[in-house]
Amino acid sequence: MTIDNPLIPTNSIDVASVDEVLNTTRAVRLRLDLERQVDNQIIYDCIDIAEQAPSGGNQGSRRWVVVRDPEVKTQMAELYMETSGDFMLSARDKLAGTGHPQERVMASAAYLAEHLAEVPAIVVPTIIGVHDGSGRPGLFDSVIQSVWSFCLALRARGLGTAWTTAILGKHDELAETLGVPAGNTQIAMIPVAWYTGETFRKAPRYPAREITFIDRYAHTWETGPSDPPQLSDGPGTVVEVDIKAPTDAVWPMVADISFGAAFSEEFVGARWEADDEHPIEGPALGARFVGSNVHPAIGEWDVPCFVHRYEHGKEFGWVTSDPENPGARWCFELASIAGATRLRYSLKLGPGPSGISRVIASMPEKEPRIIARRVEEHRGNMQKVVDGIKGAVEANG
Repeated sequence: MTIDNPLIPTNSIDVASVDEVLNTTRAVRLRLDLERQVDNQIIYDCIDIAEQAPSGGNQGSRRWVVVRDPEVKTQMAELYMETSGDFMLSARDKLAGTGHPQERVMASAAYLAEHLAEVPAIVVPTIIGVHDGSGRPGLFDSVIQSVWSFCLALRARGLGTAWTTAILGKHDELAETLGVPAGNTQIAMIPVAWYTGETFRKAPRYPAREITFIDRYAHTWETGPSDPPQLSDGPGTVVEVDIKAPTDAVWPMVADISFGAAFSEEFVGARWEADDEHPIEGPALGARFVGSNVHPAIGEWDVPCFVHRYEHGKEFGWVTSDPENPGARWCFELASIAGATRLRYSLKLGPGPSGISRVIASMPEKEPRIIARRVEEHRGNMQKVVDGIKGAVEANG
């Protein structure tokens, strides 16, 4: 083993270029150049980079199989078609022209299945060892980050890759095809080709502040948080549930502003209330409704709510009290995932005044504790609501 370990100044990295590669390395299936060959040295160079990834116990147990032989690629393509390709082709044909969220994904997946044997190189990373299911580190955690580094290195050079694992459903047959010995584990199948598109783009993702929690799960912060936390930091929370039903079965309950009253211990109902300033009838962007609530320490109260986010079948959000300076912001979001719906229900407190503002004003020294307690109260009720929606939808089958 040779080790080339030059000293590299810590301030010599072009952060923007690194970020660009990390932001734009996507699964490329449709825009793979099937005609232009990929030089072996490029693959060797990228594997050298990949091998610098962390490894459990610092053991060099990763082994890489690069397939170029047309006969072997054809055998792999047949295995891939058996494990998932036929399904992908069927799904592509079924979804074509429907506008379904998975239409483009299945079209590109089916294209790869049909043309896998034509891809210039197929890389199968493996690792010495077989996972024993114990949960102990040292096997998959010693190879996955390396394979991703390999994909990133290729992206930096203008090549496309796609991380695929469906073929591992035929891992014994694949091992025989590639001559992988017993006691070794295949991790993925990575088609490699020059990218034919003009640009690599970012994918739509939630911002970090909406999926990153400080100290406790599901506790979000719009800014900061300060030390100690303050209401001006925009504390919030989120609950999520996967429902075994399509989004159009979930949406009617999300769009029903009174549905959650059957499950929440605080929210007791709502009514649409148009006026001269907000004449739109809901549910729709710009509509107004009034929510009724009850709390053992606060009593009963109504709060005006204004719909500020609305896309039929996808999202329904509103702000409370003052649309220009809301006391809180609430939102339901629906996303299709593998034949189901992921329902996300989020809350952000502030920036305007609300009941919690008055409580903090009376006991400013307890502000962090008041915030934490109120967020937990909201989260508990929000969880009851999404669980109620899930139960109702799935019961209707």
